[in-house]
Amino acid sequence: MRNVETSQVETLAALLGPRHCLTAAEDMAPYAVDWRGTWRGQPLAVLKPGTVEEVSAAVAACAEAGIAVVPAGGRTGLCGAAVVSPGGPPAVVLSLERLNRIRDVDARDFSLVAEAGCVVQRVQEAAAEAGRLFPIAWGAQGSAQIGGMLSTNAGGIRTLRWGNARELVLGLEVVLPDGRVLNDLRRVRKDNSGYALRHLFLGAEGTLGVITAAALRLVPALQRVETAFLAVPSPDAALSLLGRMLGSGAEVIACELIQRICLEMVAEHGPHLRLPLPLESPWYVMVELAAAHPAVPVRAMLESALEAALEAGECTDAVLAENEAQRRDFWRIREDFPEFSRMAGPSIATDTAVPVSAVPEFLARVEAALAARWPEGRMVAIGHAGDGNIHVGLKAPPGVTREAWAARAGAADMVVNEIAMALGGSFSAEHGIGVSKLHVMRALKDKLALEMMRAIKQTLDPRGVMNPGKVLPEG
Repeated sequence: MRNVETSQVETLAALLGPRHCLTAAEDMAPYAVDWRGTWRGQPLAVLKPGTVEEVSAAVAACAEAGIAVVPAGGRTGLCGAAVVSPGGPPAVVLSLERLNRIRDVDARDFSLVAEAGCVVQRVQEAAAEAGRLFPIAWGAQGSAQIGGMLSTNAGGIRTLRWGNARELVLGLEVVLPDGRVLNDLRRVRKDNSGYALRHLFLGAEGTLGVITAAALRLVPALQRVETAFLAVPSPDAALSLLGRMLGSGAEVIACELIQRICLEMVAEHGPHLRLPLPLESPWYVMVELAAAHPAVPVRAMLESALEAALEAGECTDAVLAENEAQRRDFWRIREDFPEFSRMAGPSIATDTAVPVSAVPEFLARVEAALAARWPEGRMVAIGHAGDGNIHVGLKAPPGVTREAWAARAGAADMVVNEIAMALGGSFSAEHGIGVSKLHVMRALKDKLALEMMRAIKQTLDPRGVMNPGKVLPEG
């Protein structure tokens, strides 16, 4: 490390205290690699501020010294956004993990104010303690943090009912690239007093500022929840089934589409999990219905809809969870699948979304295109059928390394993305851009949209210190 950088890090350590400014390689190691082990970048230091004032002081000092700042939450992201860009400017990782307080819960207002380092599950628990529900949910909620959730506009299994993270935000507290603090934590539902500035930072992946706290919207707690695991003959049948469920009278809060190959991976690598149905169907669906009032006959509504679906051929077999333990077991199959997939070998992964009605055509076109170019690969499809977000992967043949498969089939992601875009969809539904999708942004993002995004970045961060090399491709 050059002397000037040593001096700058010493200044940051003086601001936060030596215990909260990590510089030893072994201490920084967990912050120098992403969850998948794909993206690596060595920071000058890892900063752990404990208050918004300390975040402000640290960011201001970095801006003055020309040191880049890479905000990090629970580091469960899949696109490399929380890792220093290799070959980029000298940078520190700014971990928000000590900013982890629930500042306020207002049950009557159906709102909660949480700092960015709060683990999502802790926010869910705080809402439940107040008799309310924070509805966003996905597999990483036990380690993902609120700041990262908002910075990537995370989705999950309940987007069908309550939307992505963006829809649950009433206000934000943000440290800007020069260290100033934008306090917009108001919890008012209606505010037409100019631009909704919070939306600039939601999904920006730390490129415009550091989210330090958020006012979040809560909803009534669920008093009745029913979950079913279903065999369906096709994605088209799954959509017909979804339409039937939406007309059942109960709230449909999740609808997941799962290709049989995914359950085969679960059976092989998760022997502790019991599959609810035999693997005799090409596709499966998990559907969950709920109600906020205990008198709503959700079970009867689900059974009635399933009876009609079976008669119509939309569903060929069904198992309903009989208790909360069985319901959790059903969801573990879905939530733990990413780990089982990783154990099953390398894959070219995507995060696409199309209009819900286009899901069957999307999957058919993708399957044909991938089989034509890489017949040795195996298409894997799983995702949120209720909102059109289908994760398609191309799994390598046995024995092929990740590096070799990336060299051979790396173009598969663009094939899938182009089909999604042709159907009016998106190449990034819930995981963000980070560094892994920069090439897709350059190729497929509307050029005027990119121009406007770069103008916003230049206005808010003229020195380019906030998470450089992420989201926006060069030139």
